[in-house]
Amino acid sequence: MVSPDRAVAAAALTRAVLIGRAVATMIAGAAGLLLVADRWRIAEVLAVVAAGTVVQVGLLARWPRLAARPLLALAADSILVLAVLALGRGDVAYFCFAAGAGALAGVLLGLWAVPVWIVQAAVSFAVIGDVLHRLDPPAELAAFVVALPVAGALAGLGASILTSALARYLELSRTLVASAQRSAAADERARLARELHDSVSKTLRGVSLAALALPTSLRRQPALAEQLAGTVAEGATAAARQARELLEAMRLDVPDRDFATTVRELCDAWSAATGIPVRTVLEPIDPPIPVGYELSRIVREALANIANHAYAQRVVVRLAQTRRGVRVEISDDGTGFAVPRDLSRLQTGGHFGIVGMAERAGNVGGDLHVDSAPGAGTTITVRVPLGVHAVDGAS
Repeated sequence: MVSPDRAVAAAALTRAVLIGRAVATMIAGAAGLLLVADRWRIAEVLAVVAAGTVVQVGLLARWPRLAARPLLALAADSILVLAVLALGRGDVAYFCFAAGAGALAGVLLGLWAVPVWIVQAAVSFAVIGDVLHRLDPPAELAAFVVALPVAGALAGLGASILTSALARYLELSRTLVASAQRSAAADERARLARELHDSVSKTLRGVSLAALALPTSLRRQPALAEQLAGTVAEGATAAARQARELLEAMRLDVPDRDFATTVRELCDAWSAATGIPVRTVLEPIDPPIPVGYELSRIVREALANIANHAYAQRVVVRLAQTRRGVRVEISDDGTGFAVPRDLSRLQTGGHFGIVGMAERAGNVGGDLHVDSAPGAGTTITVRVPLGVHAVDGAS
């Protein structure tokens, strides 16, 4: 059974062979118009070649699967070759057309076309014998003409090798694309699992613990039970909010859209929801999908922190290319805070968002810097090196 890749390669190369054969034959026939007296005979050959090729290419375009039925295709092509032979009486146009028939057999049958090449060569040698008997050309020209029947087999062998190489290339390309798709799907599942674990899963775990303690508290400590019930309700609300935010982030994460547009839409949506104006200065950048995703989540978390803690009146988000990669900067004119040397210490002050942003930057090989002071606003800068994706720009 013919493999799908071999069938695709054969269909593509069959069209190329048919068109190339027609062009070569018509050029040879047109040259013959200047050398022979019976020009109508040459014109008839050219007309048959042109009409036959148009029909063959049209049928192949309409039904590409015809290339998967080589015996039928070669039988029909043989009739056309014999018509050219009968009209041209063994002229150069016939041998060009016959060589193309050998190439066509090589495309459709591969090395199984050896019997076909033998038959084609036998017919061509018979034609050569008739031509030499009728014309009695010089010995030098006769030696050259005798070599013409071999051209079909050589063209067929080359076409067979080319078809196999193209089929192998298509197979490797398909395998590579499938592997990339599987890798992308695995990365997406891992990313989603990490997001669920870092947000919704932790919240639901706390709700579960509170719910487990609720039945016992109802009997022994009604006041504590009321408090636990409130905790469960708040936790469920928080989990629903986190799930909604995660879905919104995934909706904004569109690989086919440039990253600057994603950041601009994120800022516009946040500004519309909070009423705080955001000025964006965004250079066109196309980072890898994992980098773009983590950076967009950092921007989202930084804006959420500003809305919850900074009491800012103005926010600026900058996106720029650097010599080594990409830089994202989120600035606000809010209350600010004292930044410890070790950002992990911010957890004790309830600043979990900044710690999470630093972790996200580290996930893609970058780093996060916080510049802030009480009453002086806050600037968060993220730098991510992009390796081969880096561009020459300002550092």
